[in-house]
Amino acid sequence: MQENLLFGTAGTPHGAKNKGSIKGIEYIREIGLDCMELEFVRGVRMKDEKAHSVYETSKTTSVSLSVHAPYYINLNSAEQEKIDASMERIYQSARIGSLCGAESIVFHPAYYHNDISNNVYSRVCKLLSDLSSRLEDDDIPAVLRPETTGKGTQFGDLDEILHLSSEIEGVLPCIDFSHLHARSNGGNNSFEEFKSVLSRVEEFLGREGLDNLHSHVSGIVYNSKGEKNHVNLHESDFNYMQLLQAFKEFSVKGFVICESPNLESDALLLKESHSY
Repeated sequence: MQENLLFGTAGTPHGAKNKGSIKGIEYIREIGLDCMELEFVRGVRMKDEKAHSVYETSKTTSVSLSVHAPYYINLNSAEQEKIDASMERIYQSARIGSLCGAESIVFHPAYYHNDISNNVYSRVCKLLSDLSSRLEDDDIPAVLRPETTGKGTQFGDLDEILHLSSEIEGVLPCIDFSHLHARSNGGNNSFEEFKSVLSRVEEFLGREGLDNLHSHVSGIVYNSKGEKNHVNLHESDFNYMQLLQAFKEFSVKGFVICESPNLESDALLLKESHSY
């Protein structure tokens, strides 16, 4: 559990000397940010030896880490082999992530396809319960964080993610506030709406949910179907200043991971704006 609110980037910052995780972590500290999300989004390709080096670097620099698991995950696939592969991708993300010193393992859980929400929820809940138990049995100290998603075709609205987090030991939410904004076609973008989201987190998870909140923030473009793409904060209507105000009112602690294309520029903007 973090003692304050940490700000960082989704992946290695652009200004780092190379794209590797170690240089990225060192650069995060150099520019005054606090954390970095290791992006395994194209696959878990990091070897154990490299993970140990990442761990040592993160401890030396006091930069906290999290992991984003591969995009190729769908726990509601009609094909069992794709479900099995999805489970293994999350597991390997957690295994390697824990060697790096990352606790939170973020992933997009599923698509609805033609199923109703309750059916998808039941399948995802069972699979994540099994996966959480497997991680515990294997002494992998990871927290699974299904993410709120940006399109109506994707499983993962706020209530679905909070119900999973309250029902399954070892599962907590990743609240992507920009996704919530896009999914609602422009809603979830005011101080009162942000407070309502944080109140829901506290209702389901208690104070722990706010003391260990993992969030994603970026500029975002959307239409009636939801998220189209991420943009920089100043190119978007996303009201990040009122989100930061809500964070302050609720004394939120944890991670704020910036997913804007300019990465560290917007991450620094968020950190500096929060300090005012």
